[in-house]
Amino acid sequence: MNDLSKARATILEVGEESETQRLDNFLLRHLKGVPKSHVYRVVRSGEVRVNSGRVKPDYRVRIGDKVRVPPIRIAASNPKPPAKPFGLPIVHEDPSLLVIDKAFGVAVHGGSGVSHGVIELLRAARPEAKLLELAHRLDRDTSGLLIVAKKRGALVELHRMLRDGEIEKIYVAVVKGVPPGKHFDIKDALHKYVNAKGERRVAVKEGGMEAVTRVKVLGSANGLSVLQLRLMTGRTHQIRVHLAHAGFPVLGDDKYGDFEFNRGLARQGVKRLFLHARRLVFKHPVDGTRVALESPLPGDMLRFCGANFPGANA
Repeated sequence: MNDLSKARATILEVGEESETQRLDNFLLRHLKGVPKSHVYRVVRSGEVRVNSGRVKPDYRVRIGDKVRVPPIRIAASNPKPPAKPFGLPIVHEDPSLLVIDKAFGVAVHGGSGVSHGVIELLRAARPEAKLLELAHRLDRDTSGLLIVAKKRGALVELHRMLRDGEIEKIYVAVVKGVPPGKHFDIKDALHKYVNAKGERRVAVKEGGMEAVTRVKVLGSANGLSVLQLRLMTGRTHQIRVHLAHAGFPVLGDDKYGDFEFNRGLARQGVKRLFLHARRLVFKHPVDGTRVALESPLPGDMLRFCGANFPGANA
């Protein structure tokens, strides 16, 4: 008789931190090391019950639900070494969310050759936290403000607010070229695809996802411009693709930029993407109070703007 035959089922009660989470994701968080395929199998076979009834993997759990989990053997594995806790720059925190000022070159999550990103490092720094989830993402090469939810209800509401355009997200970019007007919108539809190297890319394409970027020119000089950008939609790489397609590639953009121009800038010390998530304004997802946060331009961008755009409100 094996150990599983002697084991008993486990009853997990759903708390506030897991409210409205899909059952499959709820189980994966509690069954570390269990393959997704096995989790789906035990749910579909009826071995997992919620309040004594059978449910599907996409069932949204509710506070107080009692989830019966059958005995499951977890295979031995060689987990990644734990992230080392360290202090992240937090510009706002309350019981439901926090906002981090992310540096250039730091991934928001692990993967694609990165062992640990912001969220893994934050979880390592706060092992007692019941929930820490990214409300949205920033490219690894983009610096600035990033929202993390600490409660499931706040995360769900933040996602809705992002979808409905209720969170004002303002960026600053330095680009090649001088736009003809001071204010304009870019409304090109965007299409995601994978290139021959297996890398995720985005292109302007008719029939793609609707995307709108609102542009304000803060200053221009020497064939360059510093722009303020408001995202009216939140598509992958939206600002970078929109600006490149409009003829104003972001300085230092190694995916969509002017590569020859960037090489020249690198010799002058410009070795990063000059795109910064500067400002967030939104109603708090729980109490409805107004939250307005701002991140100053990083030192290298500030020095570059000061040297090239005297008088610009960057």
